[in-house]
Amino acid sequence: MPHYITLATCSLNQWALDFEGNRDRILQSIKEAKEAKASLRVGPELEISGYGCLDHFLENDTYLHSWEMYASILQNESTHGILLDIGLPIMHKNRRYNCRILSYDGKILLIRPKIFLANDGNYREMRYFTPWLQPQYVEEFVLPRLLQKITGQITVQFGDAVISTLDTCIGAETCEELFTPQAPHIAMALDGVEIVANSSGSHHELRKLNTRMDLITEATTKCGGIYLYSNQKGCDGDRLYYDGCALIVVNGKVLAQGSQFSLKDVEVITATVDLEDVRSYRNMISHGLQSRSTPVYERVHAAIELSPDSKSFDPTIVPTSPREIRYHLPEEEIAFGPACWLWDYVRRCKGSGYFVPLSGGIDSCATSVIVFSMCTLVVKEALEGNEQVIRDAQLVANMPEGWIPETPQELCNKIFHTCYMGTTNSSIETRARSRDLAARIGSYHVDLNMDSVVTALVSLFEVVTGRKPVFKVFGGSQIENLALQNIQARLRMVLAYLFAQLLPWTRGRTNTGGLLVLGSANVDEQLRGYLTKYDCSSADVNPIGGISKTDLISFIKFSINRFDLPILRDFVDATPTAELEPITDTHVQSDEADMGMSYEELSIFGRLRKVNKCGPYSMFIKLLHEWSPRLTPEEIGTKVKRFWWFYAVNRHKQTVSTPSYHAEQYSPDDNRFDLRPFLIDPSFSWARKKIDQVVETLEKNNTSQLDTMTVD
Repeated sequence: MPHYITLATCSLNQWALDFEGNRDRILQSIKEAKEAKASLRVGPELEISGYGCLDHFLENDTYLHSWEMYASILQNESTHGILLDIGLPIMHKNRRYNCRILSYDGKILLIRPKIFLANDGNYREMRYFTPWLQPQYVEEFVLPRLLQKITGQITVQFGDAVISTLDTCIGAETCEELFTPQAPHIAMALDGVEIVANSSGSHHELRKLNTRMDLITEATTKCGGIYLYSNQKGCDGDRLYYDGCALIVVNGKVLAQGSQFSLKDVEVITATVDLEDVRSYRNMISHGLQSRSTPVYERVHAAIELSPDSKSFDPTIVPTSPREIRYHLPEEEIAFGPACWLWDYVRRCKGSGYFVPLSGGIDSCATSVIVFSMCTLVVKEALEGNEQVIRDAQLVANMPEGWIPETPQELCNKIFHTCYMGTTNSSIETRARSRDLAARIGSYHVDLNMDSVVTALVSLFEVVTGRKPVFKVFGGSQIENLALQNIQARLRMVLAYLFAQLLPWTRGRTNTGGLLVLGSANVDEQLRGYLTKYDCSSADVNPIGGISKTDLISFIKFSINRFDLPILRDFVDATPTAELEPITDTHVQSDEADMGMSYEELSIFGRLRKVNKCGPYSMFIKLLHEWSPRLTPEEIGTKVKRFWWFYAVNRHKQTVSTPSYHAEQYSPDDNRFDLRPFLIDPSFSWARKKIDQVVETLEKNNTSQLDTMTVD
């Protein structure tokens, strides 16, 4: 006989330390789960405090307020009648744990601490929490007095146990545990756990979603069972965007999937499944044999039914059919991920919008199109009646209650400001492209020449020192040439902040939040250090700082049709240039010529350095096999040595790099993702000698082979 059960999981846009807001979103998700007649609701990791509290997890107040919010949830009778899985930080025996509490009808059934903590890449959980590291071990936890009064319980079970109801068995694993070689769901499945709930705080990274989806589906393909995946969504106050994508999987088949990018603060997905399907799927000899040697979990018994017999005879209950997993194209990921992140940032800091120095190049163009994508998403949600988005749009745009933007251009004109800052080194083409793009997307655009400001600074230097620097094309030295370029670049940063602060005032805006300045340095330029310290790369936030040049070009090509912006073709066809040197009949500045390497090569260097963990010598050896015979060993060695030289001498720039949206595995972000010294010997002398030795040996071998061929 079938045993139907309706289950719910969710993605919530939680915000670090927004205790009341986080609680309200949890309550809304519980309400929606109950309206769908779900028996179990699973929420994201650390959903009460917000996942991204960082060192605030070291503060006792964070634990106190988390308990206070949890108490208010338990006291709310509207949360009764459904099994709840809620994440929060908990102190036990003076140790801090990343925990989940499972409860029913205002009574706590189990506190389950995280066993394996995420502690690499962007994650530093062991800085704040202690891993439980005691599988299948349980001990008593004394509840805070506030909770004792509400639940009538003094102690509850704390540890790695499972919940046994009258009709099924439920276990929990948390985020990182899914990714470990010996994931808990394997032992739980062999011990008879039928439903595994996973609460996560997993961030977006380009082309990463399939890895997560594969692990979730494979978990139940191999072991059988029901897997509920819940994830945080949105900007939690840092460089990461948590990309939701809640999932319900049964026996390797996806039944429900939430959105990866969305402006909805609460998104609940449900599925109705038959527990008998799990039992039938597991009816195999190997499963039975291995179950006899698997560890046994302590079961916390709960006298509740999640799949009452009444559901089995209700013809209106229909099991959910399998569906295909929905994946976005990388270009769509760039269009939507940073856009959602930017919207969370501007609305939560109560800013008046964004400001971009629009240069006419591909990078500032991409940043502007991402802001336009943000406006497109906001308008779509507003027109569909999303009340939170409408209120936020009115606040950011400084518009009265009742105003709803009807087009992305209308919203863009209210909250997005662009400025072309030209000099005598700027071309007519870049000025025209900037003007035309601004007109097409609707931004409030300013066009200015700053030659008088540049000249004033150079004249000041000449008066003080008696020396006047000149560009290299006019006979100046390299140091003069670089200084004159940096003057222009740094002045643009100063002007950007001036205009960002005062442009809303000139337009009669009454809110004083000011505009947030957006940076437009891509991940390859930051890795190579091809930017001026404290130029326009210095900003409040940078939506493309974790995206490669090649991906940005693909994104712009994609956006031509996606956003109906034909002007973007001109940006794609243009040669990338900083336009900081004079244009002459024989010289036009080019980014790739300045860098001494292509953007495609930079991406390869970046991945080998960070993802493959290669130093100069290992990188050379790998590329020797991949780039030969297109390039000679000497040419490959020269490119590798040049990359590491510029990477080392420019590493100091990463210490003041603008906070960037994390999208790429080889990001050089110095904050906590890519921790390196900023004073490095740029010669890498020993590695350089080893590379030269290999090149010399290969050249001798080639010469000997040629001599032999000549004699023959």
